[in-house]
Amino acid sequence: MFKLVLNSADLLKNSIPIIAEIIDEGNFRIGHNGLSLLSPDRTMVAVVDFHIPSSAFEEFKVEGDHELGMNLSSLVDVVKRMKSSDKVTIQSGKENRVNIVVEGDGKRKFELSLLDIKTEKPPIDQLKFSGKVEMKSSVLEEGIADADIVADSVVFNASPTIFRMFTKGDTSAVELELKKGEPALVNIHTDDNVRARYPLEYLKKMIKASKLSENAMLEFGTDYPMRLGFVNVDKVSLKFILAPRVED
Repeated sequence: MFKLVLNSADLLKNSIPIIAEIIDEGNFRIGHNGLSLLSPDRTMVAVVDFHIPSSAFEEFKVEGDHELGMNLSSLVDVVKRMKSSDKVTIQSGKENRVNIVVEGDGKRKFELSLLDIKTEKPPIDQLKFSGKVEMKSSVLEEGIADADIVADSVVFNASPTIFRMFTKGDTSAVELELKKGEPALVNIHTDDNVRARYPLEYLKKMIKASKLSENAMLEFGTDYPMRLGFVNVDKVSLKFILAPRVED
């Protein structure tokens, strides 16, 4: 049995539709620490790591651990019917069902079927990132949009004092440079010069999570997977792992 109550639908409205652009189904886990989802996309290019801590809920009652296999498209359909000010209750229903109650102008109840999804936990705990960059989410968003007009991938490059993202097409090029000490570059830490190229197809979807946090955390290495994270402490954490596009 479980009952989770959010006094505002914002956390769901600002995260679930973004997750659904990357994965089509996944296992949500409910335990004493909160609600979480860790799932790769079907191509194994990206992984979604999502968590709402128990402290973010107005009411959080859980007996044991629960795993909810859900179709993300169906869940998005429900989330889109919510207003930001609505109160949302997620609770156990009949066998293989979960109930979502939305209270605002009236009280509405949605019932979703649960799926039996067999997935292995992605070994993201084994990743060791040599470069870490914290920057304003809005600046990263602009950099991705700039790169998208030129090519289908972008290079991230970090040294101890400078972060750059750049790309070049057949007839044009674009570059963003941030130096240590500039307000937009909150923090940078790397002992070496690290560089990797990543597909914009995924980055354009992931950066939509910038509404969750003022700052974005980039962790990567040379020709190594990247972790892009948006964390609003005590409310929500949405992180993505993205495989690099290895250059020739």
